[in-house]
Amino acid sequence: MVSKSNSSRRHAIVGDTPAWTDPTCPVARTLDLVGDRWSLLIVRDAMDGARAFTDFQQRTGIARNILTDRLRRLVERGVLDRRTAESGKRQVYSLTPAGRDLFTVVVALRQWGERHAFSPGEDHSVLVDESGQPIPPLTPVAANGAAADVETTSVRKI
Repeated sequence: MVSKSNSSRRHAIVGDTPAWTDPTCPVARTLDLVGDRWSLLIVRDAMDGARAFTDFQQRTGIARNILTDRLRRLVERGVLDRRTAESGKRQVYSLTPAGRDLFTVVVALRQWGERHAFSPGEDHSVLVDESGQPIPPLTPVAANGAAADVETTSVRKI
């Protein structure tokens, strides 16, 4: 479901907010929407060209019933669009603008994994740009242009 936006925000993706979630925390709310393993892997694969149910199933190895559920949820939550393929024989999925906005999240998870989820020298995939060069590490930047980290930031409710 997509709510109307105001002048300063994009459309808000809303879903069921569990009672245990801090409704003012964007991290908690985002995890409620797309935070399970399968949803993020589906988004990752959509970013890498998967479009059809079979594409997602072959790439992830996910059970059909779980994939059906996650695709439905991602469509309901405004992360994916679903339409009938030109052949008229199957449904295809594509990222919405909100889904495309998850690119930075997926890149950050990938880069964290490259640093912390593999043994030194262990083979793994790397995200590269159009020229074949690895994407540089993402670094949050403060308004003044300086690098921002846990020591130089804090959370403020608005």
